[in-house]
Amino acid sequence: MGKIKVLFVCIHNSARSQMAEAWLNHLCGDRFEARSAGLEPGSLNPIVVQVMKEAGIDISHNKTKSVFDFFKAGDIFSHVITVCDESSAERCPLFPGIAQRLHWSFHDPSTLTGSQEEKVAAIRKIRDDIKNAIMKWCTSLE
Repeated sequence: MGKIKVLFVCIHNSARSQMAEAWLNHLCGDRFEARSAGLEPGSLNPIVVQVMKEAGIDISHNKTKSVFDFFKAGDIFSHVITVCDESSAERCPLFPGIAQRLHWSFHDPSTLTGSQEEKVAAIRKIRDDIKNAIMKWCTSLE
């Protein structure tokens, strides 16, 4: 049996979905193949790249991708997991034709305010929250 294909989706594919993709591939890559995409792809958040590197995962060469490119290519995913925060949930894209759709709410790093240090600390927390959600989900599917 092949790996379980999972797509993580958020608005810009610049932070949360990128972290979730990296964590799933890193922690459970023997069973899962994770990808990520956004409704309106932006550019990779440099603080996200920094805090993932601190955790030993280099996403600096990742590109942001459009959910519509996966849809047009006919890619099929067994799970599509939206990682938008609650305030953006209504804009979080839906991906048709999949077996299971999940929603995990994480704060949007692009809306953070404060000093650089405060933003870095907040994104570290989001990174760790995503890692914990991934570990819990992987374990629940064993």
